[in-house]
Amino acid sequence: MRQEKSNAAGAAATTLEQGSDRFRLLVDSVVDYAIFMLDTEGRVLTWNAGAERLKGYRPAEVIGRSFEIFYPAEALSAGWPKQELRIATEQGRFEEEGWRVRKDGSTFWANVVITALRGTDGALVGFAKVTRDLTERRRHEEALRGSEEQFRLLLESVNDYAIYMLDVEGRVLTWNSGAQAIKGYLESEVVGRNFAMFFTPEDIAAGTPQAELETAARTGRAESEGWRMRKDGTPFWAGVVLTPVHDVTGLLRGYAKVTRDLSEQRRMSDLEQSSRRMQAFMAMLAHELRNPLAPIRNAVSAMQLSPTLPTQLVGLTDIIGRQIWHMTRLVDDLLDVSRIATGKILLKRSAFDFRSVVELSVEATRSAIDARRHTLTVRLPDVPLPMNGDSTRLAQALQNLLNNAARYTPPEGRIVLTVERLGDALVTTLSDNGIGIAAEAQGRIFEQFAQERLGTSGIEPGLGLGLSLARSLVELHGGRLTVQSPGPRMGSTFVMTLPMPAVDAVAPGGGEAGSGAPDASAMRVLVVDDNRDSADSMAALLELMGHTVRVAYGAEEAVRTAGDFRPQTVLLDLNMPDGDGFSVMKRLRAQAIGPVYIAAMTGYGQQRDRDATLATGFRAHLTKPVQPEHLEQAMSEAVAHQRAAGADRAQLTNS
Repeated sequence: MRQEKSNAAGAAATTLEQGSDRFRLLVDSVVDYAIFMLDTEGRVLTWNAGAERLKGYRPAEVIGRSFEIFYPAEALSAGWPKQELRIATEQGRFEEEGWRVRKDGSTFWANVVITALRGTDGALVGFAKVTRDLTERRRHEEALRGSEEQFRLLLESVNDYAIYMLDVEGRVLTWNSGAQAIKGYLESEVVGRNFAMFFTPEDIAAGTPQAELETAARTGRAESEGWRMRKDGTPFWAGVVLTPVHDVTGLLRGYAKVTRDLSEQRRMSDLEQSSRRMQAFMAMLAHELRNPLAPIRNAVSAMQLSPTLPTQLVGLTDIIGRQIWHMTRLVDDLLDVSRIATGKILLKRSAFDFRSVVELSVEATRSAIDARRHTLTVRLPDVPLPMNGDSTRLAQALQNLLNNAARYTPPEGRIVLTVERLGDALVTTLSDNGIGIAAEAQGRIFEQFAQERLGTSGIEPGLGLGLSLARSLVELHGGRLTVQSPGPRMGSTFVMTLPMPAVDAVAPGGGEAGSGAPDASAMRVLVVDDNRDSADSMAALLELMGHTVRVAYGAEEAVRTAGDFRPQTVLLDLNMPDGDGFSVMKRLRAQAIGPVYIAAMTGYGQQRDRDATLATGFRAHLTKPVQPEHLEQAMSEAVAHQRAAGADRAQLTNS
């Protein structure tokens, strides 16, 4: 029996020894972890392959030495190795991460676990220590922290955008400097509060904040523009993008929100829309004003052509004519000022002699000057004054100056217009002995709607646009327009300075004034206009000019009348209840009525309107009220058109 117990004990000892050997083999084979034993004083007792690989020491170099050789100088001076053993002794285990030193002096970031070892009686017999090299992980973590810090600094430096995080309930988690700048809240005032605080009361009542969160969570993005509120209670127009943020498992963790203050962009957009609406309104206003002016203009022109008009009525018709011209000019000034303000005026540049501009301007304003019995003196050089620009617009500017002088000079006043070349500049000086301008007012008279001198009796009221428009047109040509006046009742002098080209030459046909046209012969003319007064008065005027005229008051009537009447010239309104002038023109040309000269006759007179009519086949564009000289020019062109067509037919017959 005793022998059996002895054999069993021996077998158990052998098994235990074999297990210990296997465990030692297991530890020694681990190369990714340094696993070694320390005695109670911290001296190394064992050393595995992982310890040799990690720390660089062979077993013979380290066994028996204190484990303090693995610590940097700072940790040693702080007594940290002994502190680790003390904590492990008291608590049974110690774990930390920190810098450790290899044999070659290099450092690595280590994860360290020290476990206290005790015998069966509970007495401390040593320590087991496991060390792992986490340098690569730490490098990634530091890179990540650096990236996060850079991103944080980036967000903090953005002042034009409010960029912040919300939790899943919409509470603010982060707050950048842009959010503070735009919304006015400090971080401490807003973190933890629901982002609904930034919405208007109307949006809050409508549930807009929660709807934004739901839309972002459902679709992956919520983008909108709308009013938001600042801390001081003022609203601003915001562009908002809300994006859900999910973790690696797909769980919704919150939202990223970016808000931009678009108040200035909205203001500019509103201004542009307002400008477009104003442009449309001005065009419609001009059209509506010109329509009633057209029959009045036609009627006056017809009366002026009548040889039987009583003498006492001749002067009255001249007065009506001048006032119609004045009203038409006011309408044109309104449109031009609006176009200049929005950059819609385009100069049609060509070479011309500036003397023709002066002659045209004087002729256009002669009636206004003569009506107040002024003496006008014009001093022009005998040699050409070559210019390159828009002669029509320069004539318009000079006409406005002449009209201004005529209006603000008492009857029987003196106006002197002098044009001279000074070096590379053309200087036009217009002086009058009128009511003058106070010194403090001279800087304001070129502003739109400025009327500094309306208090003077006998002055016809205007819109205060003429001088503003004149200066704008001159500046568009690279010139300048200035004024000088000694003071009230001492007259004024306007000086218009324009750059001149280096070459003293004018292209053939550059001048506009004095360009003759063949006298109009009797023609068959069809007048088409749904405004009966306008149509009838134009017909009466054309008949007095010697033409045979028919009238149609609509599109369908025009087509029917043309088939029977076979007109040679058609004056065609563009807007009629039963069809537009463009479609009527195509239908007339499709009829076999022979060559026909078709001119648009409309209250729309902007450049784009003229371009549209000419581009679609109209031979001329007559703006209501049609000026007599423009009508005569169109009829002369119609005669030339008929003669050219007749010559072509004769040539075909002879051949």
